[in-house]
Amino acid sequence: MSERKDLEIIADLVPAGSRVLDLGCGSGELLAHLRDRKGCSGYGIELADAGVLASAQRGIDVIQLNLEEGLALFDDHSFDVVLQLDTLQHLRNTEKMLRETARVGRIGIVSFPNFAHWPNRLRVVSGRMPVTRALPYEWYDTPNIRVGTLADFEVLARKCGLAVTDSFGLQAGRVVRRWPNLRASVAVFRFEQA
Repeated sequence: MSERKDLEIIADLVPAGSRVLDLGCGSGELLAHLRDRKGCSGYGIELADAGVLASAQRGIDVIQLNLEEGLALFDDHSFDVVLQLDTLQHLRNTEKMLRETARVGRIGIVSFPNFAHWPNRLRVVSGRMPVTRALPYEWYDTPNIRVGTLADFEVLARKCGLAVTDSFGLQAGRVVRRWPNLRASVAVFRFEQA
C-alpha cells in the first residue's frame, strides 16, 4: 500500500483510537499514519528484513513473522482491527488466515489485486497474463501464488463465516462502487465474524 490516496481511503475505514494489527505491514507507513492521524496503536507483522527495519525506524512495534505460521501468539479479539493489505495473494492458505484475522480482530480489512479488472481480462483474452500497476510482475517472476476477484472473495468470506460489512474497488486513488469487479484494479473488503 504505497499510493498515498489509497492509504488514506483504507485509513478512513479504521475507527480512531483502535488497536490495530497490520499483517504484512511493509515499511509501516499505514500504521504510522494511523498512529499520527487517528491515535491508533498496535503492531505490524512483516517477514522481510527491510520492512522490519523501516517499520522500526518509523517507531512502529513490529514482529518478524511468517504469516503462513498463523497468529497463535495473539489471543482472541486482541485487536479492534486487523489489516491484511496486499498479502492474501502471497499466502498458501488464505482460508486459514482469514479465520485467524477474524479470530484476533473484531474487524478485518483486506485488499488485494482484482484479477477481474477489465484490462486484465483483455490481456488474458489476447493470450497473455496481465502486467499492471496492481499486478506488476511477469507470470514467471511473481511473488503472487494466486489471483482473485471481488466476486471470489465474497464466496470465500461466506465459506469462512465472515459477514462482509463493506466492499468496493480502488482505481487510481478513487473508490469504485459501481461494477467494481470490472472497473477497479484493487479489491477492498471490511468484514466481521458472522
